[in-house]
Amino acid sequence: MFGNFGSLFASNLAIDLGTANTLIYSKGRGVILSEPSVVAYHVKDGNKNVLAVGEDAKLMLGRTPGSIEAIRPMREGVIADFEAAEEMIKHFIRKVRKQSTLSKPKVIVCVPHGATPVEKRAIRQSVLSAGARKAGLIAEPIAAAIGAGMPITDPTGSMVVDIGGGTTEVAVLSLGDIVYARSIRVGGDRMDEGIINFLRREQNILVGQMTAERIKISIGSARMPSDGHGNSMHIRGRDLINGIPKEIEITQSQMVEALTDPVRQICDAVTTALEATPPDLSADIVDRGVMLTGGGALLGDLDVALRLQTGLAISVADQSLNCVAFGTGRALEYEKQLRHAIDYDS
Repeated sequence: MFGNFGSLFASNLAIDLGTANTLIYSKGRGVILSEPSVVAYHVKDGNKNVLAVGEDAKLMLGRTPGSIEAIRPMREGVIADFEAAEEMIKHFIRKVRKQSTLSKPKVIVCVPHGATPVEKRAIRQSVLSAGARKAGLIAEPIAAAIGAGMPITDPTGSMVVDIGGGTTEVAVLSLGDIVYARSIRVGGDRMDEGIINFLRREQNILVGQMTAERIKISIGSARMPSDGHGNSMHIRGRDLINGIPKEIEITQSQMVEALTDPVRQICDAVTTALEATPPDLSADIVDRGVMLTGGGALLGDLDVALRLQTGLAISVADQSLNCVAFGTGRALEYEKQLRHAIDYDS
């Protein structure tokens, strides 16, 4: 996407260390890795050895015997398990640098705007421990806006809403920096939980996280279908009354109900951001509209729900899943122009 700058820059990496997925961007080569943020351990006599990372480990979630533990080291956009995160980052960096081992890479990682200094330090230390010579951090809303192609360096207001697995970042940007930002710990994971809880409460059936994610992608929606029913799908889970496996049919309208709370919180966060935006920048946002990025932006009719609530033009970015990785990578490529947005803590 950004051309080939040759092997001179091959060791420099940008990482979108997401709650659900980790993407790695190599300077001059684009996104070279996209895998689930999951680590599986083999546990024996109190000792833990890494068994699988990424796609292979995700397949084990909810299906492991007692000797295997599959975990997600990231929670709500930040590191929840330091040791597992370090192993995961090491594995991914080794995987993409098989043919480039002469020098340690310089790495830029995106972090949620609301991350605490302790959380930022944990991410930085994990990346350095994984073999980086230098680790910089960039705020997720800035990376998302750059990746979506928004003109954030202009002296005008731009609003981006990045809906990831663990957090939703709402930000107003101008002159290359954040004027207002709010991070709420609601995203794709909370949507999955909403579906699991709804099916447990209303259908007396228990499904796992991977099934809930599949339901969300297939028939999840932010607005009630015009026919009051919408599409449907068959799912399997455990009957909570008699404890045996069971198959049921669920509808899109039921999933709208299941997702009501996370969708409402995202809409409220956007409304709050608009109320807190300086008047002149608000006028720019009315002209330009709001850009949605992240995997959560792909939820059916979420853009329509936000349009109805705010009255603004709402757009979903092209390749919204990769926007943060693209933006972090572009920060790596245009580091001098964006140096004010990158924190090396040096």
